[in-house]
Amino acid sequence: MYLNLLAEMTRKGCSKGDMAKYLGIAYNTFWAKMNGITDFNITEIKIICKFFDKPFEYLFEEMQAEKTA
Repeated sequence: MYLNLLAEMTRKGCSKGDMAKYLGIAYNTFWAKMNGITDFNITEIKIICKFFDKPFEYLFEEMQAEKTA
């Protein structure tokens, strides 16, 4: 899970459903991407980074425990 992205969503008051609508994808698709089941595509990444005005490296940093598991 992308905890920094989730934190930014919380700060802006954006739900997962809100972000799915903003990206033009289904809630289940967004959920799968947030949980690492499928990948965000480059267009979605650019939209998200611009929306939050944050760099890719920050928003899509994975937890260290997930990397080693």
